[in-house]
Amino acid sequence: MDIKDHKFLVVGLARTGVALCRFLVEHGAMVTVTDQAAPDDLADSRRDIRGLGVVEDLGVAQPRWQGFDAIVVSPGVRPELPWLLAARAAGIPVMGELEVAAPFIRRPLLAVSGTNGKTTTTTLLGEMLTASGVKTLVGGNIGAPVVSLLGRQEAADLLVLEVSSFQLDTASNFHPQAAALLNLTPDHLDRYADYDAYIASKASLFRCQGAGDLQVLNADDPAVAGLDRGLSRVYYFSATRPLKTGARLNHAALKVRLADRREEIFPLSHIRLQGRHNLENIMAALVLALDAGADPKACRDVLATFPGLPHRLEWVADKGGVSFYDDSKGTNVGAVATSLAHFDRPVILIAGGRDKDSDFSLLSGLIAARVKALVLIGETRERLARVWRGLAPAYLADDMASAVARAWELSRPGEVVLLSPACASFDMYRDYAHRGQTFQNLVRELNHAE
Repeated sequence: MDIKDHKFLVVGLARTGVALCRFLVEHGAMVTVTDQAAPDDLADSRRDIRGLGVVEDLGVAQPRWQGFDAIVVSPGVRPELPWLLAARAAGIPVMGELEVAAPFIRRPLLAVSGTNGKTTTTTLLGEMLTASGVKTLVGGNIGAPVVSLLGRQEAADLLVLEVSSFQLDTASNFHPQAAALLNLTPDHLDRYADYDAYIASKASLFRCQGAGDLQVLNADDPAVAGLDRGLSRVYYFSATRPLKTGARLNHAALKVRLADRREEIFPLSHIRLQGRHNLENIMAALVLALDAGADPKACRDVLATFPGLPHRLEWVADKGGVSFYDDSKGTNVGAVATSLAHFDRPVILIAGGRDKDSDFSLLSGLIAARVKALVLIGETRERLARVWRGLAPAYLADDMASAVARAWELSRPGEVVLLSPACASFDMYRDYAHRGQTFQNLVRELNHAE
């Protein structure tokens, strides 16, 4: 890709946009950045690019795109916006950060995607490799944008990236030498035409792979297991079936066998991270790590201490025999199903937020079986009350404080209050972490008041 002396329009001035501006300027490009947010709302990001010579075109929904050599969109920007379609029709390439980074990647690349569990698996993989003495850079959809890692790759052995479907949609030349697809459930259907289109987006993780590359696939997920294997090597992982190679749950241990290697055993009693869904994440991370040369003992040591990540079925507090859990990262139906299935006690479920065109009826069976009461918040609260009518008593709350207070009022010793929204957070919060932290603070105030 020619960058020097070419004109680039960067769309979006959040974390990825700032990193792109820096990278492109460092490589000799003439850069303009646009964002529909007002300049005053972008003060921190504008400060980060000050002195780079980047032209700002802010506070506009449709920027001036004519005359650029390429347009680079941030992951949250819809590629089908009319002005982007017009730019493509005029012959201007429209791409994402992964596409910009791809020609500059000089180290083997391991990638993780899936509807749920990406961040946990990517973080765990990075820690296993690092503990094994493999110099590893971790980033992508988690932490540092890829382009901000490239300047440090000469001192690294591997790159480990979490990648989202939004990133893959604008990265036709992205080529991970090893990649795992953890699971697929309907998500982001406000952005994709249908579930098949979403699956195709996720499956494009493997589109540039060839002989010698590796796919790691969930044998228990029909949508994943049914994907075309292509020419790549394939290892499966499974919690329900025997496998000759790959990773499997066998009674009280995870067992991993790669081709021409001895079987490695990882006892569940020595794994700190709990939950069936996390066993799948662990198996995927183990296969990728061991295939990349990680030391099995180092992997065991990491598994013995790795606590999991915030806002993912995170225990917050016990109050009067009631357990409070923060699963704010449960932004889709599949994630909430996994969280509800985790409990064998009655659950008071706090759900709601901004809809992503999800089919909430898919949760009806679990709600009828596991949920004692529903406390519903956000833009979708009335819709959720309609969809789940008759399955459990439903209460509408104006904000998180009211929701926590109502859930506490409804709960009894031995029960669970679970925040698992099945929706995005942007109707009320900056992001899922802000939503989760608000929940945790309110719960701790209840504890303090006891």
